[in-house]
Amino acid sequence: MKEVRVEGIRGGPQAAVRDPELFEEFYRRHVDAMTSFVARRVADPHTVADLTAEIFLAVLDSAHTYRPGRGSETAWLYGIARNVVAGEHRRVARETARDRRISGRRLLEPDDIARLEDKLDAESPGRRALAALERLPAGERAVLELIVVDQLTVPETAAALGITQVTARVRLHRARKSLRRAADEPADGPRATTLSYVTGGTGGEA
Repeated sequence: MKEVRVEGIRGGPQAAVRDPELFEEFYRRHVDAMTSFVARRVADPHTVADLTAEIFLAVLDSAHTYRPGRGSETAWLYGIARNVVAGEHRRVARETARDRRISGRRLLEPDDIARLEDKLDAESPGRRALAALERLPAGERAVLELIVVDQLTVPETAAALGITQVTARVRLHRARKSLRRAADEPADGPRATTLSYVTGGTGGEA
């Protein structure tokens, strides 16, 4: 069942970065969704913790870019999260990224690791679904990820990606059509379950 979001804090992200109490409210409002977003895209609890923290650090630098007329606070934050995760993937692709990630890794308490491992287990269907999207064009994959896997609405997705709602709906239609064709091919086990997860239902189209 899709989570109902209560949008916005007083004054938006710009006010939050100037007021520690508002930033704490902003953090608590969004941290679970951001942790889930990252856990669907990486499989290591330390990296989940690091990237989630980086998302909120990026908010401090990017708060001035938020414009309510372009989309919700949530959509804006998902756009930042996508950039943070994409940046990590680029770093991992380079050999020197491994050294930086290991040397810069913050220590986690056993309870923190257990909590993040639980989150990783809970989000494993989402990671499998994302893996099933790899053959799609980048634009279609990005729309389907946010709408089906992350459960954003079409307007939120369009705002997060900086595209129109019409473009988002067209890409969603094309992506689902491609995946339904793949789902019609003989398959069993995790692949069949994953395609059903991605193509089933109409989540996020509000």
